[in-house]
Amino acid sequence: MKSFRREVTLGLVVSSRAFFNSAYAPTAREELLAACAAADAKTLILPLDATPNGAVETRDDARKYANFFRAHRDDIDGIVVALPNFGDEIAVVETLAMADLKVPVLVQASNDSLDKTDLMGRRDAFCGKISVTSNLWQYNIPFTDTTSHTSDLSGAEFSGDLDRFIRVCRTVRGLRRARIGAIGARTTPFQTMRFSEKLLQASGISVVTVDLSEIIGKAQKLSGDDPEVKQRLEEIFGYGRIPSYIQHENIVKQARLGIVVDRWMQENECDASSIQCWTSVEENFGCATCLAMSMMGEKLMPSACEVDVAGAISMYALALAAGTPPALLDWNNNYGDAVEKCVCTHCGNFPKSFIGEEPEISNLGVIGTVVGAEKCFGAVKGKVQPGPLTYFRLSTDDRNGVIKTYVGEGQFTDDPFPMDGGIAVTEVPRLRDLLRFITRNGFEHHVAMVRGHHAQVVDEAVSRYLGWQNYHHEAVPSFAPPHPFVR
Repeated sequence: MKSFRREVTLGLVVSSRAFFNSAYAPTAREELLAACAAADAKTLILPLDATPNGAVETRDDARKYANFFRAHRDDIDGIVVALPNFGDEIAVVETLAMADLKVPVLVQASNDSLDKTDLMGRRDAFCGKISVTSNLWQYNIPFTDTTSHTSDLSGAEFSGDLDRFIRVCRTVRGLRRARIGAIGARTTPFQTMRFSEKLLQASGISVVTVDLSEIIGKAQKLSGDDPEVKQRLEEIFGYGRIPSYIQHENIVKQARLGIVVDRWMQENECDASSIQCWTSVEENFGCATCLAMSMMGEKLMPSACEVDVAGAISMYALALAAGTPPALLDWNNNYGDAVEKCVCTHCGNFPKSFIGEEPEISNLGVIGTVVGAEKCFGAVKGKVQPGPLTYFRLSTDDRNGVIKTYVGEGQFTDDPFPMDGGIAVTEVPRLRDLLRFITRNGFEHHVAMVRGHHAQVVDEAVSRYLGWQNYHHEAVPSFAPPHPFVR
């Protein structure tokens, strides 16, 4: 959860060109600072008098800013470049190249006013932005564009662009430093959950492992009278509805398991986890893992079923982008003859706010028929309430030596579906095309989802800044080299 503990910090650059009106630069600086403050972002910028008009215009200005940014390398999550007039493309690119922070960059250019196109009033930032971005391309510095080619720093459109950029910065920062717990061994029947630790490490993602026996052993040593267990029981009873037929001793087992998993996560500084959720823990300890996973997810520490490490990373990416709890689901059932609807489910590890209402906490259904319902308390059950959604999936493609992903948006619907567990009736535009893409490119049956529409943020973060091969389902294809995905 460490990536949620501090605000995003942005380095700010306002660039000006000598023969344009330099008075625009100080005004742009104040407007940019105000926009960042409204977005709850911390900012780093040199004092106004450090350069003429507080702008970056010369190589000397660029050097001052680069030195300043390098001194704050560990704090800066992204750079915003504002062009109140044409700007100086060489000064901008040299600032970024010399600083060499390798963080996301947002490039904004200000609008001209139709009544101010004389020599003193014109900005020409429309043209200057193309010069700046051309140089960024030449220097291989990736950047994020605004919705419109030019926009007002004090306007609502730029405010939305800045919010999305902050989410991109948070997602990139979090994924580049992520530590993912793998608790237990992969369940043998699920070869789909295999992944490459080496490919993940190349992107800065570390996998931390622990044998499930260590977790179970420590949980067994906890007494039901332990103050921490009693506190956890209060949290469980406040988390959802527990049917009267559930034995109290099984709820205590769930509390003990949850405490040990939480401790291990904290001790190993993990951001997300994946757990061997069946059937060893049920048979050897006597409860399900779902509730512990759900409660971690509610705290923005997502946890994936079946030691799906790639699924846990997918969930964490959505948590970073949205700032709300995600869930891991199966693409599970058709919904009658509806071509753009399907049912996404899992046994019962959805965070309660993902469901959108108070859940029932009871026994696992399918697994309970195999190992016995009395060993399966902890399933968090409920039908996901209607609203917008974003889906995302990461997979390590060992054959081609790459990380590949897909992302898109849709809706949770209010359609009924009489199945036990966590249920989400889901509507996705061109669902059949998406499913064809998933099957032809070897993706797993698990998918991470979060409430709200954040596909643009995830796409920008993982493809532009992390260099992963991403398919954005709704996006209009842009000019790019041939994509390696099978169409």
